[in-house]
Amino acid sequence: MEIVTHLINDTIELYKWTLTIADKRVEKWPLMDSPLPTLAISTSYLLFLWLGPKYMKNREPFQLRKTLVIYNFSMVFLNLFIFKELFMAARAAQYSYICQPVDYSEDPNEVRMAGALWWYFISKGIEYLDTVFFILRKKFSQVTFLHVYHHCTMFTLWWIGIKWVAGGQSFFGAHMNALIHVLMYLYYGLASCGPKIQKYLWWKKYLTIIQMVQFHVTIGHTALSLYVNCDFPHWMHYSLICYAITFIILFGNFYYQTYRRQQPSRREASSSSKAGRAFSNGTLNGPSKAAGGAALMSSKEEKTQENSGRRKRKGRAKRD
Repeated sequence: MEIVTHLINDTIELYKWTLTIADKRVEKWPLMDSPLPTLAISTSYLLFLWLGPKYMKNREPFQLRKTLVIYNFSMVFLNLFIFKELFMAARAAQYSYICQPVDYSEDPNEVRMAGALWWYFISKGIEYLDTVFFILRKKFSQVTFLHVYHHCTMFTLWWIGIKWVAGGQSFFGAHMNALIHVLMYLYYGLASCGPKIQKYLWWKKYLTIIQMVQFHVTIGHTALSLYVNCDFPHWMHYSLICYAITFIILFGNFYYQTYRRQQPSRREASSSSKAGRAFSNGTLNGPSKAAGGAALMSSKEEKTQENSGRRKRKGRAKRD
């Protein structure tokens, strides 16, 4: 028990020390004073994952069509705003895409960068609604481990990013991810408009490919930063690489299971469908075909008997 108490006290002391090096610019911003609100929101999300399906079990699914249209297109505009702000702030502050330390000054461009990253963090909390809508619509199969892991960790871990490194190298991943989410929510928004639009949405799998490319680029960019010994917390770099690897594995498995799992070839599918049709026709039409065959055989036998009878009569006539 003393060991546990000692460990808890050391953790508290470490957290207090980290607060001394936190970004003073963001400490009074919403949700940034303490990790407890963020942890409470994430815990509520996980609790809803457990209770939501139980609540919906014996209820009709909600349609939410108009809600989904509004939500998805709102997320398109929010991510477009974040992308624009990050791009403009990085350009105004002359950011380097190879190595950019965090500038904790009150420079307007740096404060604008921190503000855009804070909005990016907030957007990850809003994205919890993706799961809420899946459960209310009883689309339980969509709530996979990848889905939950992605949503829950992004919101929780980005609190750390905003608290300590709201700028510098942090802008690169958020900048790229915001643009990808513009495309992703545009797809979802169009899909929620109904079947008339859905038939033109052939590019879903390319969103997954783009996401996997994003993770590889993130690893490459982070490794380059470590190689040039960029003045950015190295422990965050190593954590980001490990985190990106988990996404590559999970998204790669999703892509394989969804798009690349071995399907029957066209020839096999065609032959199997023909066999199925033959089986079906055999089942339905077999008795009539058998009856027709029996009738044909009997008629042939009758004709043979008639012919043989004629031959016999002709033979007797000749003998007589």
